[in-house]
Amino acid sequence: MGYIIISLVALAALLFGLSFFLKDPYKELREEIDQLTIQQIQDLYQIKKKLKVLEEELLVNDSILEKQSSFTSGKKQIHDIIKNQVWSLAQQGMDINQIAKQSSLSNQEVQEIISEFVDKGQIV
Repeated sequence: MGYIIISLVALAALLFGLSFFLKDPYKELREEIDQLTIQQIQDLYQIKKKLKVLEEELLVNDSILEKQSSFTSGKKQIHDIIKNQVWSLAQQGMDINQIAKQSSLSNQEVQEIISEFVDKGQIV
């Protein structure tokens, strides 16, 4: 029985020593995964950089177009929601001065909005 235990311990020590000299089968796989991960991070960085440049170009183009449209029209654009609010107040019978105060528009702008709705065929 003593010989069996001694031979098993010797075999274990031999296998343990041999394991240090064997090649790791997963080492290449880990290196490949690391390389792919690094490549993905680099690609993602490049894409984000290009997207940022495109967004900046679009913002610059939009601001240029807004400036050009404001110069050509000569007046500020009034949002449709405000126009609908002005029209709704006019249908309720409010005075133009009251509508102008409530909507923060000038009397002329309120009158133009009401005229626009009347021209479209909507009745006061």
